[in-house]
Amino acid sequence: MASQNKIIITCAVTGSIHTPSMSPHLPVTAEEIATAAIEAAEAGAAIVHLHARNPVDGRPDQSIEAFAPFLQVIKQRSNCVVNITTGGAATMSVEERVRPAKVFAPEIASLNMGSMNFALFPMLERFKTFEHEWERPYLESSRDRIFRNTFGDIEHILRTCADNGTRFEIECYDISHLYTLAHFVERGLVKAPFFVQSVFGILGGIGTHPEDVAHMKRTADRLFGNDYH
Repeated sequence: MASQNKIIITCAVTGSIHTPSMSPHLPVTAEEIATAAIEAAEAGAAIVHLHARNPVDGRPDQSIEAFAPFLQVIKQRSNCVVNITTGGAATMSVEERVRPAKVFAPEIASLNMGSMNFALFPMLERFKTFEHEWERPYLESSRDRIFRNTFGDIEHILRTCADNGTRFEIECYDISHLYTLAHFVERGLVKAPFFVQSVFGILGGIGTHPEDVAHMKRTADRLFGNDYH
């Protein structure tokens, strides 16, 4: 990280972006999500990264009605920073994905810095049985599915949340995403200091080798100096 003396502990309460609800430990209902977020904060997490899900089958859900019940409980019972996803699922439109951040004006919202092949189908080799009917076809279809965040989509999300005070968790899955961030910084749509969340190991993005991690760090340092965490 650019600021060596600053450590931010963040907890993704509902699993990684676009991931199906295969694990029995994944919180799905509003009560489960609120409880997991509060427990994470009590354990030391400064930020809770929140996705919502259909309480019946765990399918990703970006509706206002899905977020409202657990957001209210978390804010009443914790002082952690709330981070609402604008990723949701690759099957959703950008308007659908940004709506919760627009309505609830969280302290932070996540923001993917680019379109990418977000391949989840290798999970089919690891898991043979699924609890819900939608999970297997969701994974299989990722062979031909792109998570879309064009320059226009990113600008739409930034401008939609510009007046509500929301800062962004800048999610970078590859080196090119750092350069995309630099573009929006140069245009003044992202202000320093900003929070870069590097994501490694998604098939379609940068790998997990130590040299990959070092390359991301060196590139971010070169592009942003001390302007990022």
